[in-house]
Amino acid sequence: MAAARSKARTRAFQILFEADHRGVSPERVLADWVARARDPKPDEGIPQVAEYTMQLIEGYSQHARKIDDLIATYAVGWTLDRMPIADRNVLRLGAYELIWEDGVPDAVVLDEAVEIAKEYSTDESPAFVNGLLARFLELKPSIRRD
Repeated sequence: MAAARSKARTRAFQILFEADHRGVSPERVLADWVARARDPKPDEGIPQVAEYTMQLIEGYSQHARKIDDLIATYAVGWTLDRMPIADRNVLRLGAYELIWEDGVPDAVVLDEAVEIAKEYSTDESPAFVNGLLARFLELKPSIRRD
């Protein structure tokens, strides 16, 4: 199950990244991915969209404004729009899962976000992502109360 969850997280990150890059909603990109996965053409290699990927995208979308406010507030020295697109979206995904998905251990969320940052962003990104998500972990009780 861990490998399936890792793959689902990576797909959710890719969907958020694509939505951000295209300037459309994550739900629209998710719907596109689901439609393409249901009607693939031979040799296109369209990835399936797991239930957990959908859950992550829908959950992020419910809390998007709050998550972006948190990132903007605590990312010292970075504005959201100047942040690398990969970092911004791995943080969005990680923040949602860390704060609002109770079925996943916090350490797993942090580790997975760092791994996605290692694979898709700069050399400095894993430490940046880890530091910011660790701060959100400290603030989790007060964030959830708000």
